Amino acid sequence: MEVPVLLPKVFNYPFTYSIDSKKIKNLNQGDLVIVPFGKKREIGVVWDKISHTKKKFKLKKIEKKISNIGLNKKIIKFINWFSIYNIVPKGLILKMCLGNLKNFEVKKKKQIFKVEIKKKRYALNDEQKNALQDITSLGNKFNVSVLQGITGSGKTLVYFERISKLIQENKQALILIPEIFLTTQFKNRFKLFFGFEPAIWHSKIGINKKKSIWLSVAKNKIKIVLGARSALFLPFKKLGLIIVDEEHDSSYKQEDSVIYNARDMAISRASFENIPIHLVTSIPSLETYRNIEIKKYTKTELRNRFENFPLPKTKIINLNLENLNKKSISDETIKIVKSYLEKKNQILFFLNRRGYAPFLICKKCGYRHVCPNCSIYLIYHKILDKIICHHCGYKNETKKKCKDKFSSCDFSMYGPGVEKVFEELKVIFPNKVIKIFSSDYLNKKKQSENLIKEISENKIDILIGTQMISKGFNFPKLNCIVVVDADFTGKGYDLRSTEKNIQLYNQLSGRAGRFSKDSMIVYQTINPENEVLKNITENITENFYINELKIRKHNNLPPYSRFISIIISSEKKENSYQGAQEIKKKIEKINNIQILGPVDSPIFKKKKNV
Repeated sequence: MEVPVLLPKVFNYPFTYSIDSKKIKNLNQGDLVIVPFGKKREIGVVWDKISHTKKKFKLKKIEKKISNIGLNKKIIKFINWFSIYNIVPKGLILKMCLGNLKNFEVKKKKQIFKVEIKKKRYALNDEQKNALQDITSLGNKFNVSVLQGITGSGKTLVYFERISKLIQENKQALILIPEIFLTTQFKNRFKLFFGFEPAIWHSKIGINKKKSIWLSVAKNKIKIVLGARSALFLPFKKLGLIIVDEEHDSSYKQEDSVIYNARDMAISRASFENIPIHLVTSIPSLETYRNIEIKKYTKTELRNRFENFPLPKTKIINLNLENLNKKSISDETIKIVKSYLEKKNQILFFLNRRGYAPFLICKKCGYRHVCPNCSIYLIYHKILDKIICHHCGYKNETKKKCKDKFSSCDFSMYGPGVEKVFEELKVIFPNKVIKIFSSDYLNKKKQSENLIKEISENKIDILIGTQMISKGFNFPKLNCIVVVDADFTGKGYDLRSTEKNIQLYNQLSGRAGRFSKDSMIVYQTINPENEVLKNITENITENFYINELKIRKHNNLPPYSRFISIIISSEKKENSYQGAQEIKKKIEKINNIQILGPVDSPIFKKKKNV
């Protein structure tokens, strides 16, 4: 008997094996098996169709069936579709599904995941009850609903209630979040509501824990998984609901290896599973907004903050009128910050630039440090006293001989990074506890957990954070936010840059005043009359969506059309350009498509490839 077996490798087709029916019985589609492959033994999955070939060769035999676990037909169909849609070999997707597990033996003691739901700790208000009723009334078959609510309105509680009812029916739920740094605080909120911890799945968890979770999910012993993008490929046995929290977040798009948008693929998986999916957001992506407009998705809204706490007041400070004298923080901002510190409130200074200074320029010869591997300038990190490439990780000393060859370059630093703001604040507020919330300072799980705990317990007075702090954190005493350099120009090569700015600042403002009637967000900017800033401060972002959709439609841009970006790289520019031209000639034979380029990538050299 011939059996197709897909291996978790770079192949777009299953290999054909034979089976000894006396040794292995009841082999079905989705079963996990051990097969010989070259000189090794590999774990594979019995696939749906045999790939026929004209070549004749002796078939190798399946050695063993792994009992009691496997993939269902729904996820096999999903992988087949995913492969075609994202132009990715099926074997690579299967590799993500198997979680890079070499075997399925758990060395440590078996973990027990309890699913006892305790009494609710929170009572929903009328608006939340109506939202819950809206999304529940759509039923348990496939549908896409958007739960939209202003920051702090209690969206999480609404979908927690939805999940609690589903798992009472012995079904499973998947909650996707955009950043693994969110899992610690989210886990604590989850435990307060449900009375047990969710299974956490992301790239940083250990291999033995991954094995345990994978097996328990496949056997329906784990009911709820909280995870980043890769959790989408877990082999749920009885998946009943998918939640995509912060659906607008660009972190859901994976840019390397297998390229895909986890939000869109979650919708597709829900379709194959024939289950509902809820997209949760305070400000939707333009694609989601458009799908609501054409009634492809349904929407329910939470218009008020939980317990009716008001949104933060806004203050715009025109940096053109300030004499900063190489400072990053205006005198007016300092006065506002002092008033909030006197009330024992926490302050967040937001700047989406890591390091100390983005530009080091020699006063004498004008030299700037460039990465030898990438076509970008190096960023100075004072804490390390090194210049670093944020793309390939290259590090070097700042010292360099000047053009006169008799002296070293005398560098001036331009543009503030979080380290420079930290340095300034230590001078202004020497007696306050000040910390930086950035990936450079949170590279270990324990570090991030400790910092989040310190903030939540009000042990930190001033926080300096990058974009990652805008995503879903809940700090009770954070009541004043200062945007050090608010840029709303939307310039650049990304057509979504303005949209991302609106989403970022909307999310950021939601970190303040979640439990206070006196909160403020300060925008320091050189563009105080910008229309986008006006929309954000007046909380009328609807205007942006209406105008942006008109522009996109007129120019035939997404969501009214689809873009496919084909990136060709090589160690030599002439090779990549020639390859791009050859691909273009083949694509030109396809009807009803428009081809642009080839052109140089905005960062035309990356990790020594061009």
